[in-house]
Amino acid sequence: MDMRQIKYFLAIAHEGQVTRAAKKLNMEQPPLSRQLKQMEEELGVRLFDRSSRHLKLTSAGELLKQRAEILLSQFDETLKEVKETEDGLRGMLSIGSVVSCVSLLPGVIQRLREVYPQLTYKIMEGDHTFLGELLQKRVIELVVARLPFEAFHQTDPCEVLPLPSDPYVAVIPSSWAHKFQGKSSIQMSELADFPFLTLKTDHTTRMHESIMSECRRHGFEPHVICECSSVAIIMSFIAEGIGATIFPKSVMSSYTGNVVTALELEDAELQSSVGIVWLKNHYLSKSAERFIESFK
Repeated sequence: MDMRQIKYFLAIAHEGQVTRAAKKLNMEQPPLSRQLKQMEEELGVRLFDRSSRHLKLTSAGELLKQRAEILLSQFDETLKEVKETEDGLRGMLSIGSVVSCVSLLPGVIQRLREVYPQLTYKIMEGDHTFLGELLQKRVIELVVARLPFEAFHQTDPCEVLPLPSDPYVAVIPSSWAHKFQGKSSIQMSELADFPFLTLKTDHTTRMHESIMSECRRHGFEPHVICECSSVAIIMSFIAEGIGATIFPKSVMSSYTGNVVTALELEDAELQSSVGIVWLKNHYLSKSAERFIESFK
C-alpha cells in the first residue's frame, strides 16, 4: 500500500462515496473502485460497510483512517522540510486565530511579506476547541489565542510564546459618547445600566466569565441582550447603537472611523493574556519559526 493509495482511501473516507471521491481526486470512478478493492484484498479486511448508500468505515477502516491521516501529515511535513533545506521561505503558512486576536495578524504578516514575498498565508478563525483540532491534525501550524489555550481532546503537548498582556476597554456607540462629556476613561459602574453584548462560544467562555465576574465585583449584573461568537457582529451592533461591550484593547486596532468609541476602564482588574501556540514534538516550518520570531 503506497502513499497514493492512502490518499485515495482518505478521499473516499471523507466523502462517503466513491463517485464524489473520484471527482475530488480528478479521476474516473471505476479506477478508484478498483484501487479500493485492491487495498482491501491486500489487507485482507473490509474497510467500508457498503450496506447503505453512503459508505461507512468498518472498525478496521476507522483505524486505518486515523493512522493514514498521521502518515500523510508526516509525509507532507517531510517534503516541506526537505524543500526548505535548499529554498528560501515560500509556500503557504497556515495559522489559526481566535476571533478576538485576528487584529494582531495584519502588522506581522505585512512585515513578513516585505522580507519573504513568496510566502503565502491561510488563516483559519474559530474557538479554542476547533483550532485545537486543526492543530492536532496539522491543518494549521500555529494558533494565536487568548491564554490559557483551552483545547479539549488535545493529546500532544504544546509550546506557548506569551505575548504582552492586553488591557480591556469599554466599547460604546459613538452616539453615546456625549454621556461621558468627552472623557477618555470611565469606571465599571457606569456600564451597569447599558444593554450589554458579550463574546462567547459554545466551548470557550473564559473571557465572558472574566468580564461577568468583574462586573459583579463592582456590584452589578450586566444586562446581557446578546451572546455572539463574532467580534465583527458585536461591533456592527454597537455601531448601530444597540449596546456596549468590553473587549481587549487590541481588537480596536481593526476598527477605525467614528461609529464606535473605546474608553479606558479606570478601576477594572482585567488583563487578557495572549500567546502563540504550536505542537511541541512536531516539525515546525521555517516560515512558522519566522512568524514566531517576529513577535519576540
